[in-house]
Amino acid sequence: MARITIDCTPAIHQSAGIGRLTREVVRALLQRDAPHRFTLFCMGRAGPSAMAELSRLAALAPRARVVVTPLNDRWLYRLWHRTRLPVPVELFAGRSDLYHATDFVLPPVMPGKRAALTVHDLTFERAPDAAPPQLLRFLKRVVPQSVRRAHHVIADSQATARDLTALYDVPPERITVIYSGVDARFCPLDAPSSALDAARRKHALGDAPFVLTVGTLQPRKNHLTLVRAFAQVVRRLPDLQLVIAGGRGWMYDDVTGEIARLHLGERVRFIGFVDDADLPDLYRAARVFAFPSLYEGFGLPPLEAMACGVPVVASNASSLPEVVGDAGLLVDPLDVDGLAEALTRAAADEVWRAQAIARGLARARQFTWTRAAEQLLAVYDAVLNAPGDAQ
Repeated sequence: MARITIDCTPAIHQSAGIGRLTREVVRALLQRDAPHRFTLFCMGRAGPSAMAELSRLAALAPRARVVVTPLNDRWLYRLWHRTRLPVPVELFAGRSDLYHATDFVLPPVMPGKRAALTVHDLTFERAPDAAPPQLLRFLKRVVPQSVRRAHHVIADSQATARDLTALYDVPPERITVIYSGVDARFCPLDAPSSALDAARRKHALGDAPFVLTVGTLQPRKNHLTLVRAFAQVVRRLPDLQLVIAGGRGWMYDDVTGEIARLHLGERVRFIGFVDDADLPDLYRAARVFAFPSLYEGFGLPPLEAMACGVPVVASNASSLPEVVGDAGLLVDPLDVDGLAEALTRAAADEVWRAQAIARGLARARQFTWTRAAEQLLAVYDAVLNAPGDAQ
């Protein structure tokens, strides 16, 4: 029986993206009958609801516990990576045989102990303009160091695995690709539901059909191209709306400025961050889901949309072809005309829509959190049983 510590900091402090991925895979992992003792470690205290969620996760396994340090991740990252003091993470998280760093950065571990590292993407290398300068400098310095020190690296997609090999010279045998899953609550409805009307009312969307996109407003998500393509679509489909769900990150003024320049006005709706509980009905209410991102480590939203029975138009860049496959329309993320044509077809071609919905549902069933948890346990066992010390 091994002692395994999992960094659950993103699960508690990040609502979307990596936070949701971490919560879901940890939940599925602890539901497995694994002969290990798990510590769910969190840097920095969170609010009562977040701490309650962490406790609920730990309650899923008889040998799991929660350890929270009041020192937040920023303070600890300064300690580890700016001052370069080799203070082992076990001093804060407790003793373990294997430490799993789930969010790019691997802290120092005790000599002779094992470490696994999840690298979700290498956006900061492939699309550096998509990150704030301070974060970019930090990631470019710390992530390569973390990758070199880890016994094993977990990637969210084959695209990220290829980037790790191409950019950091990581041997393929040191990388395992573990795809995200899709929760069972993301599913189509057999009949019209009042919940869909409630979702529209909650976000003041009215009755018009809409194209939905989900993601923080930042350059990498490519909202600017989407808005330009949508301006072409509404010339043919004047009743259509564009609904953008996600918090405001950085450089979003370019998007709002383009909306004004194109005179789209109320046709484009910003509804802000949407709680996980509300997402399934929002997906189901959409006519089309659009995800023209420039770079993704995985791309969970299009998978969730397909699972809800919504046709998907997505970028053909990075990992997204691995997720969408032949179930949706894949387009060059910088081709405004091509994106407009794809959105028009997805919204108006009923024959194609029916085929895409069926293919999307079948595609989504291939991605499960149970499978992800089984693969993660296999990585843990392999790392624990491998000869040698940390890199």
